[in-house]
Amino acid sequence: MVMPPVREQVGMAMDDFIRLYDQEGPFELIEGERRRLMPNVAGHGAILKLLYDLLIAYEKTAGIVVQRELPYVLSYSPNWVTGSRVPDLMIYRAERMNAYMQEVPDWRDKPYLLIPDLCVEIISPTDHYGDVDDKVTRYLADGVRLIWVVNPRTRTIHVYTLGSDHFLRLTVTDTLDGGDVVAGFEIAVRDVFET
Repeated sequence: MVMPPVREQVGMAMDDFIRLYDQEGPFELIEGERRRLMPNVAGHGAILKLLYDLLIAYEKTAGIVVQRELPYVLSYSPNWVTGSRVPDLMIYRAERMNAYMQEVPDWRDKPYLLIPDLCVEIISPTDHYGDVDDKVTRYLADGVRLIWVVNPRTRTIHVYTLGSDHFLRLTVTDTLDGGDVVAGFEIAVRDVFET
């Protein structure tokens, strides 16, 4: 009798993920490998604060929930983490977040087990473009509907939409909007980089 090949279980127990994240600092779990996150620089922080403050102002009117620098995890069971991501900002539609909080009574005690609707990545001098591209690919594969990649060096924002093979490149003469995720949100790209 031929035995089927044994598949290695990728990931870690939720309790181990939480303990290591707390003890060793932020990391992402990519294909079983822990990838530590580098500290951000001041310019990164200024852009993050600006976007966070602006998006928070839209929470009630646009029906969204805004979180910053928190992980969301991928899992096939509530107690096993198969992967994790840590966007600079993640935005959820309020109705999805409310349903999640009802379905997961202990949601406060663990990272989000819910894929964001919008992820924002701000490129720091320590980031490699290949890594940022890989991150965008992973977000899209996870099912994130909208991604903004903010590049202070080139003063551009790339906008990726789930289901599209192309991205939109915005420059300082353009306006960034929230699409159908953050209805009514707009900011001149120039203003993002003049913080």
